[in-house]
Amino acid sequence: MTTQQLIDQIQIKKSFLCVGLDVDLNKIPQHLLELEDPIFEFNKAIIDATHDLTVAYKPNTAFYEAYGIKGWQSLQKTINYINENHPEIFTIADAKRGDIGNTSSMYAKAFFEDLNFDSVTVAPYMGKDSVEPFLAFENKHTILLALTSNEGAFDFQTLNVPEVSGGKELYKQVLETSKNWKNSENLMYVVGATKAEYFTEIRKIVPDSFLLVPGVGAQGGSLQEVCKYGMNANVGLLINSSRAIIYASNGTDFAEKAREEALKMQEEMEGILINH
Repeated sequence: MTTQQLIDQIQIKKSFLCVGLDVDLNKIPQHLLELEDPIFEFNKAIIDATHDLTVAYKPNTAFYEAYGIKGWQSLQKTINYINENHPEIFTIADAKRGDIGNTSSMYAKAFFEDLNFDSVTVAPYMGKDSVEPFLAFENKHTILLALTSNEGAFDFQTLNVPEVSGGKELYKQVLETSKNWKNSENLMYVVGATKAEYFTEIRKIVPDSFLLVPGVGAQGGSLQEVCKYGMNANVGLLINSSRAIIYASNGTDFAEKAREEALKMQEEMEGILINH
């Protein structure tokens, strides 16, 4: 999917919502456990209930890998279902990969060619040669971890490292350096909603890039604050919500309740877009 196609979907749906498909068998409705593939059936119901309200789906691969080959098969069925029935929706493999060249090339092939995701999250710690293999794929996007929403983000990401970055915080150096990598136009960035006060500085460095923003909802991030400081002319934001939507109910009405929560977010986003 091209960036323009994603922008078009945001305009059509009046939404920049990304629904995280982080499926935990201990949390999904009990009646689904009787089915042959409860993970896929849960995802299918969530997708059927929310596809007109969201522009992206983001399965976190750990929630599938934890169940071995059956979990991986559930992931493959899920991405195939989205691509076959809703090809206009942007798909994100939240895999947080990152390794030296040959290994990254294989990770990229796995997610872009075999599974046919539109994008994958990647850790930047090993530098250019661990990221550029992902960037080489046409109309595929690499979403680089820049400033995450977890408590431990302050351990490294916001530290000043004078010897490396001339006194800049490390996350700023990551952003600035990544702009010089080959095919950097295929980059997007993860920026946590709980770090809303940083968005102004981030936009000075990457004014036109899309930002994937976790942390709204269950983690306490503010949609209004993120949009105030992080939105650009093309919106440039994908706001992820996982638990608040997919686990809105653990009863037989789980898909209906998920839609209700997604609709609340979409309506709030529509209001923001009207005033943008």
